Amino acid sequence: MATRLVQINMKAHDDSALGRFWAEALGWGVDSEGPGVTNLEPVGFAYPDPVAVCIDIVARPEPKTVKNRVHLDLATTSTAHQAELVARLKDLGATLADVGQGDVPWTVMADPEGNEFCVLEPRQVYRDTGPVAAVVVDCADPRGMARFWGEATDWTVHQVTDEQASLRSAKGVGPYLEFLRTPDTKSVWNRVHLDVRPYPGDDLAAEAARLRALGATDPAFDRAAIHWTVLADPEGNEFCLLTPR
Repeated sequence: MATRLVQINMKAHDDSALGRFWAEALGWGVDSEGPGVTNLEPVGFAYPDPVAVCIDIVARPEPKTVKNRVHLDLATTSTAHQAELVARLKDLGATLADVGQGDVPWTVMADPEGNEFCVLEPRQVYRDTGPVAAVVVDCADPRGMARFWGEATDWTVHQVTDEQASLRSAKGVGPYLEFLRTPDTKSVWNRVHLDVRPYPGDDLAAEAARLRALGATDPAFDRAAIHWTVLADPEGNEFCLLTPR
């Protein structure tokens, strides 16, 4: 059994407005499965498919108080494209952000609700990922996170160092999942988190037990209103285990 990363979940005060921003930013389509939820995926996309990691934006009243531990890196094809994309994102409502990055070739920005993301300089490794180059997770131990997520999913581990680790779908398509060593520690419930889904025919309870055996834990909260499984990885990052599909 295995799961695969199918989407990220992003909390927002106004899911519709933030959804419009990200749809315009990525050139994706917008849908909604119900009030307070905005779903984003490429136009003509057949969910789930590793060619893209979709975005679910969910309305929540809690304010953003710290830098997100999960963010998107956007791909560009040239320095001119990078400059054009940064300018277009500013027109859509994004702002430049300072997270202590210093003098780097990529541009750190924040969406209209303050969620950080990066517009990367052109890199050969991301030439075929689509608009999202990578989903990036801050962590203390990239090696440990690569071990857990490499076994939790059927994604292939591509690079592991003390500072960074990367995984990608075994089919060699879509964005990377990257773990970046950072000095700050997790202090609040993640405002952006990963959603994983088992394959059709897999047993959800058995998959949850397998993930716990690998090191996942059960965060404390009221589960009465949900029908999916919420777990946390070995560094405490919450993620949702969705029903097989």
